[in-house]
Amino acid sequence: MKLTRLLFFITGIAILTFGAGLTLKANLGAGPWDALTAGQAKVTGFTVGSWVIIDGVVLLFVNAYLLRQKPQFLAAVTFVFIGTMIDFWLLKVMKDWHPIGLAYQAGTLLVGIIMLSVGVAMYLQSSYPANPIDNLMIALHKRFGVSLMVAKTLGEMTALVFAILLKGPIGIGTLVIAFTIGPTVQWCYHPTERFMMKVSSILR
Repeated sequence: MKLTRLLFFITGIAILTFGAGLTLKANLGAGPWDALTAGQAKVTGFTVGSWVIIDGVVLLFVNAYLLRQKPQFLAAVTFVFIGTMIDFWLLKVMKDWHPIGLAYQAGTLLVGIIMLSVGVAMYLQSSYPANPIDNLMIALHKRFGVSLMVAKTLGEMTALVFAILLKGPIGIGTLVIAFTIGPTVQWCYHPTERFMMKVSSILR
């Protein structure tokens, strides 16, 4: 089972970062957090992946403060891997690729959302420490007593405001991602769970 969880963790992050790369390359607007890191990269010259890691460190301590707990340093494994993989896709695999035309861009965005959702569903199955962005929702929920939906919205809106200020890639795609990513992850979660059980039984 441990080997299966490790495989799902690695594969899930590889897939979700590929999806994030596609949503950025579609150039129709990325999700709030991806738009934020893209905006930070444009302003500073650091890579998107570097900012994923920097923001992860900041959120590690923000979440610890909100929950009044020690920082979950094991989560660094997750966001460092995510940052490394997003740079791999954007700077190596997709470096010279730019979808041209609205239909091509829309198709790229759609595939990106699906890949993001499958990747998130897979990596969550692994039970490895969650990305601090995901933990922020839990921290806001527990600290202020708001619903998970409100907590998630607060986190996304905060990232969106900073992304706008930094002139990150905000557009119609941002709204599409905001309204579809949750249901799509939910739709992928249980089939992914069943698939993990089958893989686990094979690897025993």
